[in-house]
Amino acid sequence: MGDSKVETISRLAQWKIDNFGPCSYKKSDPFKLGIWNWYLSIERNRYLYIHLFPEPSRLSKEQPPIARFIIRVSNTASSSSSSRKFYISPVHERVLRTCDDFVWPVDTTFLGRLIIDVEFLDLKIHPLNSQGGEASSIWPSDGKLQSVATPNTLRCLSRMLDEAIHADLTIITADGTLKAHKAVLSATSPAFLASYRNSSEEKESSTIHIEEMSQESCTALLSYMYG
Repeated sequence: MGDSKVETISRLAQWKIDNFGPCSYKKSDPFKLGIWNWYLSIERNRYLYIHLFPEPSRLSKEQPPIARFIIRVSNTASSSSSSRKFYISPVHERVLRTCDDFVWPVDTTFLGRLIIDVEFLDLKIHPLNSQGGEASSIWPSDGKLQSVATPNTLRCLSRMLDEAIHADLTIITADGTLKAHKAVLSATSPAFLASYRNSSEEKESSTIHIEEMSQESCTALLSYMYG
């Protein structure tokens, strides 16, 4: 099917589904990220259920990935960017072996054209069962960004977030609103960058809805993204 392909850029995987109806099920084509092949699947019952899992193989059985990731789902059926809603998951970190190891239930009525973004913050190789030891990241430089940035730069970014200095984006959460900067989110998150590049409406919009996430959780996520 034409809407089974998943595009990958750096650590981002994006799946565009042309027509998702009630009581539907779709599974993506396999896509490569890191040393594993992956699948996404989506189904609707009472909720919208999104699965992420590696392709069954000897590698995923003996050395399954330990993935740290965020998922974002949006509906693009509406022509009005102001009414468009986004759902962003909390940061997940877990060992993924089968399609049952991660399921994200989203309480939404989304139908029609959907976009699902998976942003991998880190991927680690689970040690062989017989060897023990610690898991090792396939991106060895991950986690060292703060040591590269100067303390003054980090203080400035933190102040920009805390005081909403020249903020150009309002984030509406389940229980409050937050201010942020499109440039910072695009620079730190391939998912946000792809959404602004691919949609002129999102590029012009100054508001996004993340009503599945509390203000406290969203604040923690922004603090992570701002360093």
